[in-house]
Amino acid sequence: MNQTKYIFVTGGVTSSLGKGIIAASLAKLLQARGYRTTIQKFDPYLNVDPGTLNPYEHGECYVTDDGAETDLDLGHYERFLNVPTSQANNVTTGRIYLSVIEKERRGEFLGKTVQVVPHITNEIKDRMQLLGNSGDFDIVITEIGGTVGDIESLPYIESVRQLVWDLGEHNAIVIHLTLVPYLAAAGELKTKPTQHSVKTLMESGIKADILVCRTEHEISDEIRNKLALFCNVKREAVIQSIDAATIYEVPNLMLEEGLDVVALKKLDLPKKAAPDLKNWNTFLKRLKNPKHSINIGLIGKYVEMQDCYKSILEAFIHAGASNETKVNIISIHSEYIDASNIEEKFRNLDGILVAPGFGERGIEGKIEAVRYARENKVPFFGICLGMQMAVIEYSRNILGFADANSTEMNERTAHPVVNLMEEQKNVTDKGGTMRLGAWKCDIKEDSLAYKIYGQSTISERHRHRYEYNSAYVEALQNAGLKASGVNPDTGLVEIVELEDHPFFIGVQYHPEYKSTVANPHPIFVNFVAAAVKAKKK
Repeated sequence: MNQTKYIFVTGGVTSSLGKGIIAASLAKLLQARGYRTTIQKFDPYLNVDPGTLNPYEHGECYVTDDGAETDLDLGHYERFLNVPTSQANNVTTGRIYLSVIEKERRGEFLGKTVQVVPHITNEIKDRMQLLGNSGDFDIVITEIGGTVGDIESLPYIESVRQLVWDLGEHNAIVIHLTLVPYLAAAGELKTKPTQHSVKTLMESGIKADILVCRTEHEISDEIRNKLALFCNVKREAVIQSIDAATIYEVPNLMLEEGLDVVALKKLDLPKKAAPDLKNWNTFLKRLKNPKHSINIGLIGKYVEMQDCYKSILEAFIHAGASNETKVNIISIHSEYIDASNIEEKFRNLDGILVAPGFGERGIEGKIEAVRYARENKVPFFGICLGMQMAVIEYSRNILGFADANSTEMNERTAHPVVNLMEEQKNVTDKGGTMRLGAWKCDIKEDSLAYKIYGQSTISERHRHRYEYNSAYVEALQNAGLKASGVNPDTGLVEIVELEDHPFFIGVQYHPEYKSTVANPHPIFVNFVAAAVKAKKK
C-alpha cells in the first residue's frame, strides 16, 4: 500500500460516549485483518499535557515508554492493540499553540500575521500526519476529543475538513459517534439529537461517512433507515453500538455490525482475511467464565472516580482472566483508614493493593494498610507511592524510627527514608519534569521479583519525583525488607519485598501501564494467583 489512509473519529451530543473504545475496537479489527494500524488522540484543552491535571478532573495520566504524559485513552489503545504508543500519539491544544508561538518567536513567520487559519490548522495537520509519514502504518485512526460544536474543538474540526480535502477521495474518512437516547415516557428511541449533531458537523464542512450510534436499546431497521436518510449516510454505514458488559466485547459487536468492512470499503482497501480474534475471544471466554472469585482492596485517595486508577483496574481484568478468576475490586479511601476501623474494613479482603498518588492526604491510612497486610500475611502489592509507604511502615514499626517519613510529606523528618530525587532538587517547573518513561531494572535471582518476571533485567515505566533513600537501604535490608530490584544507571531501588510472607512486593514504577489483553502484566497475574491461594487456605 503506497499511501497511509486516515480515519477521523468525532463525537456529538454528549461526552463520555466511548470514542476511545470505538477507535480502539476498529483498530483491533483492522489489525486482525493484517493492516498496520495505530491510533492517536487530539485533546482540545490548553494544558501542554495532562501531567498537571487533577485526577478528579481528567482521570489517570497515562505514561508511554518515551516519557510522554498522555490521556488515559492511550491506555485503551495499547491494551487493545498490544502496540506501544508514544509522544506522537497524543497532542493537546496547548502543545499546538506552544509550538506555533515558539516558531513565531524564532522568526519562522516573519512578515506574516499568525492566525488560527492557516498557522494553527497547519500545525494540527502536520501532527495528524506525523505517524502516517513514518511509513510504519497502513491506517492511522485519529480521535478528536470533546464534542462537535465545542468552541475549543473548532480548529481540530477545520483541520480535519482540510485534511480530508487535501488527501482526496478514499484516503480519509470521518466516523461520527453520537447518541440515540431512549425516552421512557415515550417508550421509544429518538433520532433528533443525532440529526442535530450531524448537522452541526456539516456546518463545519464535514460530511460523516459512518455513523456509530450509542444506545441502550436495539436500533430497529426503521430507525436505521431514518438516520441514513436524514444524516446523508449509506444505510450500511449506520452502526449500532449498544451497551456491553465489558469494553472487551466491543470489537466483536463492531465486527457483527460490519464497521471494519464499511471503513475499508470507503477507503478503497481490500478486506483481506477475516479478522483473527482467536486469542482475543479466548481471553473473553476466560473473563466471562471464572472458576474463582476474590476480593482485592484498592487503597487510594481518589477512589470516588474510578478513571483515576483506570490502568490498574484493567490490569486486574487481564490478570483475573489469566487466572480464570473474577477480581472484585473493593475501593477503600485511605483518608478514612485508622487502627480502630481497619479490621472491619479489611476482614473480607484476599489481597491489598496500595495505589499510587501524590501529596500528604491519606498517607497514614496507606501506611496502616501496609502494616495490616504485613502482620496478617495478606498478599500485598504496592505501586509507586504504595511502595514508598511500605518502606515508611517498615522503618517505623520494625526499625523503630517512629517519625520515618517521605520529605514529600514532612521535610523535617529525622528519618527521610523516602527523599526527593537528587536531579529533582533544582526543578521548579511542574509539567513534564518528573522521572518519566521506561527505565531498566536489574533483578536479583533469589527473589520473588525474579520468580515473577523470569529474567534478570526488565524495563518498566515511571512517574515520580521521590525515591527510596539509599542511605537507609542497608539497615532496612538487614531488618528483612529486601531490595530485589535496582536501576543499573542510578543505583536507585526499584523493588522491595519480604521473604517471610505469602506475597509482599512494592515497586517504584507503574507496571499497570504495560498490561494488555495479549500480555497481562506478570506482577498482577502472580498477585491474583497469590490471593486465590490465600483464600483457599
